[in-house]
Parts: sequence; structure tokens; C-alpha cells
Amino acid sequence: MPRKPKRPCSFLGYPELTEGRFCEEHEKQENRRYEKYDRDPAVRRRYGRAWKRIRDRYAAKHPFCEECYKKGMLYPVEEVHHKLPLAEGGTHDEGNLFSLCQSCHARIHAERGDRWHKKTGENSPVKKVNP
Repeated sequence: MPRKPKRPCSFLGYPELTEGRFCEEHEKQENRRYEKYDRDPAVRRRYGRAWKRIRDRYAAKHPFCEECYKKGMLYPVEEVHHKLPLAEGGTHDEGNLFSLCQSCHARIHAERGDRWHKKTGENSPVKKVNP
């Protein structure tokens, strides 16, 4: 399958061609900026180096999306999700984790209303969808 043509780095005034949005140098810089300004400091504390080790270990034990596996499909794991979020008292224990592909992970968060800081409730305009 043919690859997409390379495009200029999105960093202002930098013509280096890249396959992604930024070249390697500016990708690192953009990630640091995101972590510093766009991500909540409380989230940074909960998802540090220890979480990355736990996540990688769990993903190695459960290499396929558990939601898709129930439906008879095999998709590789892209996210490790907490059943009970850390912000609501959950832990990093294996019993509170499950492997998901990107689409299942996005669907779960969209149903919960987490992505856009909207919570579902009786007076909320967002309706909870039962799977």
C-alpha cells in the first residue's frame, strides 16, 4: 500500500518534511508543552513512570482488546483502562484494569461524558447510552 507523502513540520516556519504532524525534534518539544500547560497537574501525578510500568505489564498479559474479544474479534491493545477511575477512588490493581483498542476506549469515555467534561445526570442534556 502506498504511503502518504511527507509534509512540512507544523512548527511555525520550519520546513523539515515529516510523516507525522511534527518532526522528531519538535514532537518532543510539543509533548513537553502539552504536559506542562494542557494537562491537569493532578493527572500528571496519578499517571507517572510507575503507571507506565504497570500498564506495559498488563498489556503484555492481555494483548488484545477485551471488549472486542467478547464479540469474537481480535484487535491489539492500545489503551489500558481503569474500570473505576483513579479520580473516583480506583487503583492500579489488575482487577481494576482492562485492555482496550482505541475505538472502544474512546466510546467508553464518550458514553461517560469524560472527554468533554460533561457528566450525565437527570438534568444533563447528555443522555447516557446503554451498550
